[in-house]
Amino acid sequence: MTEIKKKIIFTVTQREKEDFKIRLHYDNLTQANFFRGVIKGYLEKDENFLTYLNTFKKNNGIQNNIVRHKIIKDIHKAKNTKNLFALEDKEVDSIFDILESEHPDL
Repeated sequence: MTEIKKKIIFTVTQREKEDFKIRLHYDNLTQANFFRGVIKGYLEKDENFLTYLNTFKKNNGIQNNIVRHKIIKDIHKAKNTKNLFALEDKEVDSIFDILESEHPDL
């Protein structure tokens, strides 16, 4: 079965679009590759990406310092827990599937 794909659309200025296209060409990337990489880095909580995102949020007044630091702390805590118990995403999903089957009312 194929997964349904959806478009993500947003607007930028003409100048930003032109500069973006130039940078993509310089880095030998397509728009699709670029945005798939950004989405993957965000969803996988890539530390380098999250460091940039935290700086972006700080510079643009998105979230206060307390919330940003709590998010970073939670991400590190989750990573340490996964490492401590040697859990991978498939194993975590499996644990939730087991819990759901044993306790469907949760």
